[in-house]
Amino acid sequence: MFAHITSSVAWMEALEAGLYSAPSLEAQGFIHCSEISTEQLLAVANHLYAGQSGLVLLLIEAERLEAAVRHEEFETSGTFFPHVCGPVNLDAVVRVLPFPPQPDGTFQLPEEWRETETSARK
Repeated sequence: MFAHITSSVAWMEALEAGLYSAPSLEAQGFIHCSEISTEQLLAVANHLYAGQSGLVLLLIEAERLEAAVRHEEFETSGTFFPHVCGPVNLDAVVRVLPFPPQPDGTFQLPEEWRETETSARK
């Protein structure tokens, strides 16, 4: 399972369109995702989305994706991220969680995340 951060508006548009896409798909050829790990997701959220409101976490079941997935290393960090190489079919999104920033603009994962992370590690 993967996680993807997006706006609630983009998710609503995806529901109307029948597929989820992101600007990075056209610009870079893939949709950025994170593994289901607190460390990786919070690092991305706090670096790229600090202070932004109106966000949601899409929890994506990799086995349900119709598009290919590549795991690619971020620079030479030894950390690999899943990249979805096409639009996300909606039935691959198994859960959508609100993702508001804290008052200081940083992110903490919602309570519902803990059960997702625990089940992904099994």
